[in-house]
Amino acid sequence: MAKRIAIIEDELSIRENYSAAFRREGYAVEEFDAKEPALRAFDNGLPDLIIIDINLKDDIEGGFELCRELRARSSDLPIIFLTARDSEFDAVSGLRLGADDYLTKDISLPHLMARIAALFRRLEAMQKPQGTKSRMARGDLLIDTERMTVHWQEKIVSLTLTEFWLVHAMARYPGHVKNRQQLMDAAQAVLDDNTITSHIKRIRRKFVAIDAKFDAIETVYGMGYRWLSN
Repeated sequence: MAKRIAIIEDELSIRENYSAAFRREGYAVEEFDAKEPALRAFDNGLPDLIIIDINLKDDIEGGFELCRELRARSSDLPIIFLTARDSEFDAVSGLRLGADDYLTKDISLPHLMARIAALFRRLEAMQKPQGTKSRMARGDLLIDTERMTVHWQEKIVSLTLTEFWLVHAMARYPGHVKNRQQLMDAAQAVLDDNTITSHIKRIRRKFVAIDAKFDAIETVYGMGYRWLSN
């Protein structure tokens, strides 16, 4: 069955161009021009991946609000911002709301398709049954790749798809520094330095919300990040 992609974009010509490109790649596409009709449609079931613009008609922050509501419905739904707004502030805001990727509309179609395919590969890898080897414990951390869950001190940590794999990559070899390229490879993602930094900050905040003394992720300046055993 074809993967379902929903695109929420208020400019008709842009929406149709992207939709046509997705269909050529074999995806089923749902199109929406605003937040409200998309949310009503998603009440009947979420698609496999959602692409959102930030400006939606007269609502200049509509995409951010939509992302927040969608992430509340599902922690592992792949969400990509695709927008003309290229400021670092907007990118960080989108990632903080739980998006897996933030892209600008000058991205080439082959590059965009590669990013989408990578997200689907990561989701499929997480959903494959892996038996007893699916559970990994590191002190207060417990990762279950079969159930796609992360626990800290026996409390669930709600992570996005990208965040899950970044934590998994670091925790798999505690004490080993993972540079940005290694983190991208482990997460099967193409992320720039600022995007990885934003993801790591968001991950830390989620653990700190559970444990104010959390310090298991160490930044090794100029090199990358590592997970410290506790």
